[in-house]
Amino acid sequence: MTELARAFRDKTAVCGVSNFVGSYPDRTALSLAGEAFKLALDDCGMHKDEIDGVICLSFGSDYDRLLEALGLNVRYAHQGWTHGRFISPTVQQAAMVVGMGMAKNVAIIHGKRRKPYGQPTDLEMWRQGLGPHGESPAYGALRPAFGAAIAAKRYFHMYGGGNEDLAPIAVAFRKHARLNPIAVRKEPMTLADHQKSPWIVDPLRLFDCCQINDGGSCLIVTSAERARDCKKPPVYISGMQGVHAGPEYHNLAMPGLGVAQQTVLKYVPKPEDLYAYEMAGVTQKDIDFLVTYDAFTPLILFALERFGFCGPGEAREFVHNGRIELGGELPINTSGGLLSEGHVTGWNLLVEVVRQLRHECGERQVKNAEIGQYACFLGESIIFRR
Repeated sequence: MTELARAFRDKTAVCGVSNFVGSYPDRTALSLAGEAFKLALDDCGMHKDEIDGVICLSFGSDYDRLLEALGLNVRYAHQGWTHGRFISPTVQQAAMVVGMGMAKNVAIIHGKRRKPYGQPTDLEMWRQGLGPHGESPAYGALRPAFGAAIAAKRYFHMYGGGNEDLAPIAVAFRKHARLNPIAVRKEPMTLADHQKSPWIVDPLRLFDCCQINDGGSCLIVTSAERARDCKKPPVYISGMQGVHAGPEYHNLAMPGLGVAQQTVLKYVPKPEDLYAYEMAGVTQKDIDFLVTYDAFTPLILFALERFGFCGPGEAREFVHNGRIELGGELPINTSGGLLSEGHVTGWNLLVEVVRQLRHECGERQVKNAEIGQYACFLGESIIFRR
């Protein structure tokens, strides 16, 4: 680890957050983003003129229209890709901008409208050269669910098990959502309910797939010193690592599952694959709760093994018997996640980390939470602490 990384630990923090999900048919993505920004300002007690850095995402309003609508002039602006795999790197970017003095207070702002029924969402896949998730539009495979399904199929072929091993994940996250006042899905779900839900693409059923909704989220990143003067307790950024990419990385799987050109192997992370722990000065045993991108249930299995919480093939057993539920060995996605709380491109997951570490989550609060980790199957991670 570099000396700069060691010195950077806990020097920046998230000081303000907001998140809402639901159906807003008369709203634009821009208006949802603006509301999220105002709510986050109120959360931390800042005035909008203190914000001198803004990062926004594509598939919404352009950064200049957003700044115009908010009445902001900033000295750092960036517009980045929307996909959930880039939410962690976006927060990391904001932290580095603050750490390097390029801006004092950076707001990451996102407003999201669901895709209208009948909209040709496949255009994204064609633009990316037949799709990053394993989609092949020319052959009729048109959705990210296909990529998750073929990765899960390889996993179960290698280690045994099947769709029934995904049921405890969906059930656990629905239990968490039922304790979340804003969650989109609160209907009770049992293992049997999961197993009766219709097939989407083997081995994924309907309840293995995330929600589609409108919403908005905002996170404000600042220095540790400034955060300590804000309305709410700071949540420090202790360690981080980026998305791993290349020919060995299928976009909805950890390495080793060989779903396209990737090698088939039993993946065990190397020390350099776990850089965030070294930077934060912690190990997996210090993590009080885990948050991970859950567009599809198999992604939880992949994240657990990618970060060494489980050995190869062990995650499918680990998720059974309440281990990932509140009160379990490793609570995961305590808001209900994308599967049940709602889908705001994953930003709601990071907001949940912050609120858990502030001890603001009421009935779904992880007892004595001090350290939380956002960690995903492609290797991106941020470790936060109270």
